[in-house]
Amino acid sequence: MERVTEDGRRPASAPAPSPGGDRTTGNDRPPAPRWAYDAHTWKEIAHLLINLPMALIGFVYATFTVFVGAGLSVTVIALPTLAFGLVGARLLGKAERARARVLLGVRIDEPSPPHRGGRGADGFVGWLLATLKDPVGWRTVLYCVIRLPWGVVSFAVVTAGFFLLWPALAFVVRGLANADRAMVRGLLSPSDELERRIAELESDRGVVVDTAAADLRRIERDLHDGAQARLVALAMGLGLAKEKLHEDPDTAAAMVDEAHGEVKLALQELRDLARGIHPAVLTDRGLDAALSALAARCTAPVHVSVDLTQRPAEAIEGIAYFTVSELLQNISKHAHATHATVDVWHTDNRLLLQVTDNGHGGATLHHGTGLTGLAERLDAVDGLLVVDSPPGGPTTVTAELPWRE
Repeated sequence: MERVTEDGRRPASAPAPSPGGDRTTGNDRPPAPRWAYDAHTWKEIAHLLINLPMALIGFVYATFTVFVGAGLSVTVIALPTLAFGLVGARLLGKAERARARVLLGVRIDEPSPPHRGGRGADGFVGWLLATLKDPVGWRTVLYCVIRLPWGVVSFAVVTAGFFLLWPALAFVVRGLANADRAMVRGLLSPSDELERRIAELESDRGVVVDTAAADLRRIERDLHDGAQARLVALAMGLGLAKEKLHEDPDTAAAMVDEAHGEVKLALQELRDLARGIHPAVLTDRGLDAALSALAARCTAPVHVSVDLTQRPAEAIEGIAYFTVSELLQNISKHAHATHATVDVWHTDNRLLLQVTDNGHGGATLHHGTGLTGLAERLDAVDGLLVVDSPPGGPTTVTAELPWRE
């Protein structure tokens, strides 16, 4: 079974560990204590000794930013000052992540930029609001504040350990370094769910924009090559018939009759085009009637079952219709099926569609097939597409869409 899911569509490749050394990620266990004073231990010692100057810089910057922002709260420059301070805190966080990556082997993904959303998100005001609500910047400020006492303690312990705790210094250093790793992971790592969701929405927005642009190009092409060309020919034919109306009435009547046939064909093309944009039967009578009309045009007999007590939102209803339409077209073109079923039902705030046929199978979501594009369009609205199509059949395609009233 091939599956495209929200969590599985963009797997991030895990970084390869460097030869001969421990590399930890946000989910790895801390490396085990070592007796020898190897390169990793000396890197940890260097990190702990650098803690104090870095903590002083961070503490001074964080307190200055907060106090200046609070002191200017009665002026119009208070919020911009605080916002610029949070931008600088992000830079400090980036430097600390780089230091932890080099000296502690902790790989932390860089967080996404502050997310702007909603109306009025452009311009300076949008940037200001997004920056002031940025959780990454505020967590970095907190990190800078609490690091000062920890920097003093770690510096003092390591310095004293060179003279008093040399035999056990490797264990002490490892314990202090593990505490540093925990703080870096806890306060400087991205907000996993939020960052993942933002990345998904940014990607889905691109899919929606590309799909809309492709649909507009298709509509323009269909109008230009189909109905528009036919109407131009019709206008020319009627013009010629008008000229021959008095000289040769029989020829003019034949030309008018031919033009009448062209009008019927043009109207049919316009109806097909309108159906491809949004069918009238879907608006007037809902999914049951619209899917039954689709089934009637399929080359294989199709049984349609729609179990809905109420209609979903128009956007979801339209996506469900075109999903079934594309799946039935695939059955007509490729499956060589003799029977198919379409089932639609609502459960747990999800609209589920299942299309089954007894064709030869072998359908796949890979290799750039039409199902791949369909899966991307469903994913753009938090949907899901699952394909079960072993060679020899049968093929079952299940789609899930969010239910919206």
